[in-house]
Amino acid sequence: MWPRAGALLLLAFLAGSLPFAFWAGRLRGIDLRARGSGNLGATNVLRTLGPAWGICTLLLDVGKGWVAVAALPAWLGLEGVSSGSVWPLAATLAAILGHVFSPWTGFRGGKGVATALGAFLALALGPALMSVGAFIAVVWLWRYVSVGSQVLAVTFTVGSVLWGPPEPLRWYVVGLGVLVSILIAWRHRANWGRVAKGTESRFQWRSSA
Repeated sequence: MWPRAGALLLLAFLAGSLPFAFWAGRLRGIDLRARGSGNLGATNVLRTLGPAWGICTLLLDVGKGWVAVAALPAWLGLEGVSSGSVWPLAATLAAILGHVFSPWTGFRGGKGVATALGAFLALALGPALMSVGAFIAVVWLWRYVSVGSQVLAVTFTVGSVLWGPPEPLRWYVVGLGVLVSILIAWRHRANWGRVAKGTESRFQWRSSA
């Protein structure tokens, strides 16, 4: 089992590391690391290249998180979440770290939120959908994607306490949610400073790229 588990972590990291935001910018002749916020995430793609590019990048980043957690364990013959296995949780962390520290972009990746969401959808659908609703509500009301991202992670964690997988796996999922929440908070540390100063950019759609 251990060779397969090692292969899972490696492949999950590599799946998470696929820099769709970076590639989207390259297709338009732009290095997103030097444009907008400089972050290789869907929000910066949307703001810089337009809604169509941003939505495609978002879906791809969510998709790679889902694949790492739902598809790779099954492909490698490992048990999934429905069987009470903890390997999909380890794959979640590997995929998020792959996104944040992508070797394809000099280990300078995105903030991991969309990839985390894809993994959450595979781990616990109910809490994940709750977190999406909370994210939309926060961004709709205050238009801060950074705040919405943090609320997404925290809502998933709280939702997992109430409606997560059966015990004891539920508490492992809750612990994972706490770790992801801390990681997202750390990745948004500059945003928090700008929010406190009132200088954080507010989300708005671009009508064209």
